[in-house]
Amino acid sequence: MSFLSEELIYQKSPQELTMLLYEACERNIEEALQAFDEKDYIEVNFKLQRAVDIIERLGAGLNYEAGIIADQLDQVYNYMSDTLIEANVKKDRQKVETVLRILRDIATAWKAACDTQEDKQTIVTKQRTNAYEQNMMYDNE
Repeated sequence: MSFLSEELIYQKSPQELTMLLYEACERNIEEALQAFDEKDYIEVNFKLQRAVDIIERLGAGLNYEAGIIADQLDQVYNYMSDTLIEANVKKDRQKVETVLRILRDIATAWKAACDTQEDKQTIVTKQRTNAYEQNMMYDNE
């Protein structure tokens, strides 16, 4: 895993941070599956707990003003989280694989949406910053 400095994280857009969370969750689930193969159930437990934590953070970051898609995505996140917890307790590899497939589908759709949409937040932020700087210059004169 590559190290991300705090400064680099602050430079990421919310969309990019969400993609990083998807990637980290996928990596943890893949490592849990590998630990399943090695019968290292302590590592399975640790990796699945990390994946559940990430999924819960993704759910906490949903913007419910976005409409029904946010509600539906919340339900999917809850399903994924509950399924991973159950898989961890029962050591059910198939349930983990099911969640990994769902996560990959969501991450692929998220990446496609990010690739096709301009980063309007950056433009708005720049406009606000410019307006703020112009007012500050005016106040100093």
